[in-house]
Amino acid sequence: MIIDRDENTTIINQETATVKTLVSNIEKDYDTYKNYHLIVKLSSLDKVLLEDIIEFLRLSKNHRADKKTFVIVSEKVDLDEMPEEIMVVPTMQEAYDIIEMEDIERDLEF
Repeated sequence: MIIDRDENTTIINQETATVKTLVSNIEKDYDTYKNYHLIVKLSSLDKVLLEDIIEFLRLSKNHRADKKTFVIVSEKVDLDEMPEEIMVVPTMQEAYDIIEMEDIERDLEF
């Protein structure tokens, strides 16, 4: 797990860990990330399945309840299969766009 910060955003790059291990590690260290928007980049996986994304669902719901954005980035996912409850995008630029849009919505109290 490689962790980078970009202003108010934490970017977590998955390296060799399984998705379950990655989610577990994020949850274990959640206090470190809870005040930042989170981008989880799953670039090392050959294919990202629906089951992999669902592993992040509880973490995403909790993070969004704290008024922070949670986005998964993977170009190896079938976006049509993804649940509406979790944000999944194919590029980092789209992840940053989502954060910006949700910040605006929060400022406008949507």
